[in-house]
Amino acid sequence: MAIEWSGLSPGLLVRLDRSGSQPLRAQLEVSLREAIRDGRLRGGERLPSSRELARELGVSRGMVQECYGQLLAEGYLTSRTGSATRVADIKKRPAAGPPVTPLPARRPPDRALIADFQVGVPDLSSFPRADWAWAVRQACGEIASADLGYGDPRGSAVLREVLAGYLRRVRAADAGPGQMIISTGFAQGVNLVLRALSRERGVSCVAFEDPGYGSAQSDETVRAAVTMGLRAAYVPVDEEGVVVSALAASGAQAVVVTPAHQSPTGVVLSAARRHALVEWARREDGYVIEDDYDSEFRYDKEPVGALQGLAPDQVFLVGTASKALAPAVRLGWVLAPSPLAGTVAGEKEMSDRGSCTLDQLALATLLTSGRYDRHLRRMRAVYAGRRAALVDAFARHSPSVRLTGLAAGFQAVAPLPASADEAAVIAAARERRVGLYGISAYRGVPDVAASPALVIGFGNVGERAIDPAIAAIADLLS
Repeated sequence: MAIEWSGLSPGLLVRLDRSGSQPLRAQLEVSLREAIRDGRLRGGERLPSSRELARELGVSRGMVQECYGQLLAEGYLTSRTGSATRVADIKKRPAAGPPVTPLPARRPPDRALIADFQVGVPDLSSFPRADWAWAVRQACGEIASADLGYGDPRGSAVLREVLAGYLRRVRAADAGPGQMIISTGFAQGVNLVLRALSRERGVSCVAFEDPGYGSAQSDETVRAAVTMGLRAAYVPVDEEGVVVSALAASGAQAVVVTPAHQSPTGVVLSAARRHALVEWARREDGYVIEDDYDSEFRYDKEPVGALQGLAPDQVFLVGTASKALAPAVRLGWVLAPSPLAGTVAGEKEMSDRGSCTLDQLALATLLTSGRYDRHLRRMRAVYAGRRAALVDAFARHSPSVRLTGLAAGFQAVAPLPASADEAAVIAAARERRVGLYGISAYRGVPDVAASPALVIGFGNVGERAIDPAIAAIADLLS
C-alpha cells in the first residue's frame, strides 16, 4: 500500500548539478527514474506538483512538466485529469536464464597520456562537422515524405547509385547499384556476407589472415563468425600478403583479406598472390571478402585497385566511412556478386530493416558535391605529416628500429628485439604516459616463436605529440 504523504505537495529530494555538462532536465529525469527503479519511490506515491517542484529546484515549471511528460510516456508515472501525478507500479522481474556475459570493454582514451598510438582510429577532431551538417540539411530539405518510411533494406537507391560510381572511379571496381547493400559499418557488412554464404552456399569454415583480426576472444568479427557456427581458420601472412597455399590447405570456403594494405603488417598483396587468390576462389568455388578499410590513404605508391575488379563473381568488397570520416557515422557498404546480392539484402532486412536513410542521403550529398573528396585530400596531407613526424622521431631517438607498413593508412609496425617482452614494453610505456599496442593481439593463434613488434597508430595523435612520446620510450624499443 502506497504511503499518503500529508500536505498538498510532498517534498522530494533531488539534487541538480548546475556546474555539470548534463542538461538539468536530463538530470531530473535520471534522478526520478533511478529513485523509482531502486524503490526509493514506490508505486502509487504522489509526486510534488510541477509548480512546487520547480520552485524547490529553482527551475522553470515548463521543464518539470516536460520531465513528467517524458516519464509518463515511458510508463514510470501515471496521471489522471484532476488528480496528482503518481509513481507507476514498477515490479522488478526475476532474472531469466543464465547471467549475461558482458561485452569486452573498449579502452577509453586516456587524456593523461602524452600520446595514445591506438590503431584503426582516424583523426576524430578533423571530422568535417560543417560539411556533414550542411549535407544533413540538404538531405532533410530534399527528401520526399514518402521516403521517410522504412524503405529498401538494401539502402537508399541514391546512395547505392553514387557509391557504385565512386567505387568504379576510385577503386576500379566492377560495381552497379543492384549489387550494393548499405550496412551499419564494416562489422555488420561482414556478418551479413558470412550469413548469406552459410545459408546460400553452405559455407562452414572461414579463414582470416594471421596476424590479422585476432582471435574470437579479442575481435568481434571473428567472434561473430564463430557464434554463427562457422569454423575459423587462420592463414599466415608474409612479405607478399596472405599465403594462398596455406589457405588451400585450411579447408576454408571463404577468406577475409586486406589486400590493399594488410592489417596490421601493412604489406600489399602482390600481383602473383592476387591472381593465385582469385584462382583458388574459382577452383574451389570459394569466396573472398575484401576489407577495403583504408585504401583512400596512400603515400609512396600509386593506389592499388580493388581485388574485386579481377573476379566480381567471387569477391565481396566491404567498405566503410569510419576511416574516411569517423566511426560515429555508422555507414558501410557491401558490393556483392550479383547472384548473392539478394541474399545479403535479405540478411540485412532480417537484421534491422535498413540503415538510417537521412544519413545515407547525407553521405551521398557529400560524395556528389565534391566535399568528400576535398576532405580526403586534406586528411591525406594531415596523415602524411604525422607519418613523416613518426619516421623523424624514430630516426632521432631510436634509429635502430626500422618502421614498416607505411605505404598507406595511418599505422606502422615497429619490430622489437627478439629477446624483448612485448607485454612488458607496453606496460612500461604506459607508466611513461605513452599508449602502445603489440602485434600479438592481432594473432589468431598464439605463436611464441613469432618476433615481438608494436603496431603504432598515428591517425588520432597530434603531430606535436609524436616526438616527445617516442623520446619518452626510446630506450624501451632498443
